[in-house]
Amino acid sequence: MQSIYLLNTGINETIFSINLPKNIKFGFGASKEVGFEAKKLGLKEVLLVVGERLYNSKLFEDVKYSLENKDIKVHVLNRVRIEPEDEEILNSYREIKNLRIDGFVALGGGSTIDTTKALNLLYTYPSDLMDYVNKPVGKSLHPPGDLKPMIAIPTTGGTGSETTSVLVLDIKKLKIKTGISNPYIRPTVALIDPLTTVTVPPMVTASTGLDVLNHAIESYTAKPYTAKPMVNNPEERPVYAGSTPLSEIFGIAAIEYVLRYLKRAVANPYDLEARYYLMLASSIAGIGFGHAGTHLPHAMAYPIAGMVERWYPEDYEFGYPIAPHGIATAIPAAYAFNFLALYDEERFYNVTSLFDSNVNFGEVPEVIKESYLNLLENLRIPTTLKELGFSKENLEALVNGTMAQQRLLSLSPKNVTKKDVEKIFLEAIG
Repeated sequence: MQSIYLLNTGINETIFSINLPKNIKFGFGASKEVGFEAKKLGLKEVLLVVGERLYNSKLFEDVKYSLENKDIKVHVLNRVRIEPEDEEILNSYREIKNLRIDGFVALGGGSTIDTTKALNLLYTYPSDLMDYVNKPVGKSLHPPGDLKPMIAIPTTGGTGSETTSVLVLDIKKLKIKTGISNPYIRPTVALIDPLTTVTVPPMVTASTGLDVLNHAIESYTAKPYTAKPMVNNPEERPVYAGSTPLSEIFGIAAIEYVLRYLKRAVANPYDLEARYYLMLASSIAGIGFGHAGTHLPHAMAYPIAGMVERWYPEDYEFGYPIAPHGIATAIPAAYAFNFLALYDEERFYNVTSLFDSNVNFGEVPEVIKESYLNLLENLRIPTTLKELGFSKENLEALVNGTMAQQRLLSLSPKNVTKKDVEKIFLEAIG
């Protein structure tokens, strides 16, 4: 399999790149060094973005004190929607656009970090938000240069957003989830502190951990970067390149950590060993998928999240229905991996053997499906979309929403058709 990366026909892509924060700090207590890092960046006035739950926590007070102790003025925005929407982001931008800000600090999970990325983009280079949203939903324009410095402090062992050049958001009127991808929006500094996750509720821990698992599996099994056509201009090289030798290393390690520690962290939030390695898995999976990309399960998750109308999951008490990103990717993943395993047997065998070391080569499609569904059941996660309120009446919209995610589908190990997606959704609906 490694030889695929040596392909050089003169017309295929031969280069991949990794865009990372300038500084990544990992370990117990890393969040307390935010003031030091902000001072080192020369920041004098920052916007600290934090969700409502964390706003009333000691962690927030510690972060704010660390900044103010270095004579940095702190403006606070504490309105963050879990699973960000374009309208909410624009409302927040209007609230902060006239403030004097020379840097941003995000304290929270992927929703907070992604919201901060979007606010930084709009604050630094004001424009219609849809100008920056990925095609075909938006125009996919790149900003002309660097954004304001941004420090990300993740508080869930999940999205890996602190290391990526991607943000995810819902377009409310279209009822679809999409994203913005360009190297300018990645954080400048990532402070990754496993202690920030010990207060995360069980269902949130489960959902974010499943998001890590899918990041790792999808980036590991993505179409190799050398299977893409050569770009004419380095600026045209996409953020998501396809699998690389490095994404393979990061992906396998992250899968191992999640399968070993996720159930432990859900059962006991103060299991520091489990929290440590889940946080590490999130970050290395983020580095992996941040340059390799994800594919079919994430593409299917976008319309699921955008269309959910009646499901209120445990531990997500926000007053509105929600399909958390990790759960929205996990339910279709079991059925999608079952379908895709025939098209990249070696890699899916390697993945499946981490679920079940006794698997035989020819058993991979069924074993990965059953093993994945068993994991969901053990975590008390729904195994069908019917449990989230979906039915066959939603099939056409789910399929069309998935087919709109060509940026992700182009990385699938099989070039999936509309009929393929329809078949997988029918099984996933149950």
